[in-house]
Amino acid sequence: MGAWPQRLSDNAKIPEPMTFSDQINEYNQTLVGDHNFRWGYLGEQLSRSGHDVETLLQQLAAFQVAIPSWALGTGGTRFGRFPAGGEPRSLEEKIEDVGIIHALNRSSGAISLHIPWDIPHDYAAIRQLLQANDLIIDSVNSNTFQDQSGQPLSYKFGSLCHTDADVRQQAVEHNIQVAEYGQKLGDECKTLTVWLSDGSDFPGQHHFRRAYQRTLESLQTIYNALPPDWTMLIEYKPYEPHFYSMLIPDWGTSLRLSEGCGARAQVLVDLGHHLPNTNIEQIVARLLHFGRLGGFHFNGSMYGDDDLTTGSIKPFQLFLIFCELVQAAQDAVVRNPPVAYMIDASHNLKDPIEDLLQSVQNILTAYAKALLVDTDALFDAQEANDAVRAEEVLRDAFMTDVRALVAEAIRRQGGALDPIGLYRHLSIRQQRIDTRGKLAVATGL
Repeated sequence: MGAWPQRLSDNAKIPEPMTFSDQINEYNQTLVGDHNFRWGYLGEQLSRSGHDVETLLQQLAAFQVAIPSWALGTGGTRFGRFPAGGEPRSLEEKIEDVGIIHALNRSSGAISLHIPWDIPHDYAAIRQLLQANDLIIDSVNSNTFQDQSGQPLSYKFGSLCHTDADVRQQAVEHNIQVAEYGQKLGDECKTLTVWLSDGSDFPGQHHFRRAYQRTLESLQTIYNALPPDWTMLIEYKPYEPHFYSMLIPDWGTSLRLSEGCGARAQVLVDLGHHLPNTNIEQIVARLLHFGRLGGFHFNGSMYGDDDLTTGSIKPFQLFLIFCELVQAAQDAVVRNPPVAYMIDASHNLKDPIEDLLQSVQNILTAYAKALLVDTDALFDAQEANDAVRAEEVLRDAFMTDVRALVAEAIRRQGGALDPIGLYRHLSIRQQRIDTRGKLAVATGL
């Protein structure tokens, strides 16, 4: 048996409990030797290749990808849901979970809320909690794909496109109210995201042109009601929940709708909202060229909107998308506003926090590799129609192991060298289960 703790002298000070920052630093010390070896080699390799290592680290440190409130619980399928336990039962607990993610990786400092799932009860308290966790609310999302309790009219046959003007008005007022909630959550929240589940399941069910026109007019009403410094993002999806037609099935329809509303209406690209083998990087390039890429939602897919871990299925595609984003950011001709980045996923097997940490790591990795592309050599090869050389330039960057670069960028910001490793080391999921319960289910799911 261990000795009984000795009584403290009158002058002795009780040790302060370790902060989470202290725990990160202590954990990093166990990994720093191996990290310094790998980072030293990679840093020298990058310098010899002509890269400014400090600039690369600053670019990675500045990159932020928002976490949606609905991604903190276990998702599932139409047939079942298997909660992980300890899921956030309130907006406050969701903020606490995102605070953990951001403390670990220093790249997830914003939350995107879904209304009415995340309506605050005490705005001042929520803002205080956000500040304590070094977070902001950057966007709010409307919900007209469900009928809420007490809702007078149903969205069964559509919302903004509905044949009934009263249903359309109800949906319009909801979107305007969502923006009003966002205004109360802080000056950083200036984005309303609109995704419509409107569509049809049977031939002849919709008059396509009239449904489009009704939607355009509804969106124009919402847009005109927004504060002048707010952006409205219009999302598209080729199928689901309707499998004959979706009202906004592609980027072209979203683009036309945004153009019909005004300069502050932009297209939102969701990585999973495409048919298999769609060239998403080309879509991104087109929208950047038009100055209309407002937001990008990250996830991974094998077949369609699978909501898998970002970069887990098609890492090269994710890299190519970032190549377009990086090249556009470096091109003075491109007049695209800053892009709002967010993860949009539903987790049915993994611990949601671990999945989000994985996704952010994969996103940072793809971004880091895109920053390494020798664009001068790439553009020369393109102008010379040298397909082999152009592809080799991309492969040189993609095949570079940049994990040490990403880890160093996170470490310098006070994050963990191995975010998932520390998360497991501290048994944070079990802590959540102990305090919230094994059967706790995230609100909104």
